[in-house]
Amino acid sequence: MSSDSIPMTRDGYNKLRQEVEKLEREEMPKIVVRIAEARAEGDLKENAEYHGARESQGLLQARINEMKSKLARAVIMDASAGPQDEIRFGIRFKVKRISNKAIEEFELVGAGEEDFRTGKILSTSPLGRGFLGKKQGEIAEIQVPAGLLKFEILSIGE
Repeated sequence: MSSDSIPMTRDGYNKLRQEVEKLEREEMPKIVVRIAEARAEGDLKENAEYHGARESQGLLQARINEMKSKLARAVIMDASAGPQDEIRFGIRFKVKRISNKAIEEFELVGAGEEDFRTGKILSTSPLGRGFLGKKQGEIAEIQVPAGLLKFEILSIGE
């Protein structure tokens, strides 16, 4: 995998592709209509609606281009490939936080897929890198900006 490639799950890739399609099919045509309507009002130098719509179009196009770039550099990671007894990309796992005994469930995902509320953490984040390769029963000691976190690995792939 090259340094500019972006690891993604199949679901993450599909969601990103669907969002690009939605922006191109639904949002961009709305902005084009706004521009046409504002242009029809006459003098473009003094037309705030026209300039606002053009700015929205530029921002949306930049967002679409960024997403397309991610899709072009995406490498779909197969969660079933690799050792089944260690934490790796795309696999859910349970841990117990040593400090307060809280049980948490995580999954290592690629850029754009992270959602801490659902336990999806970026595989390249300090937390993600700290869990990578750990096995059931091991203790993961992870240095994060807030300090040292310690977790016991309870289960992998369940």
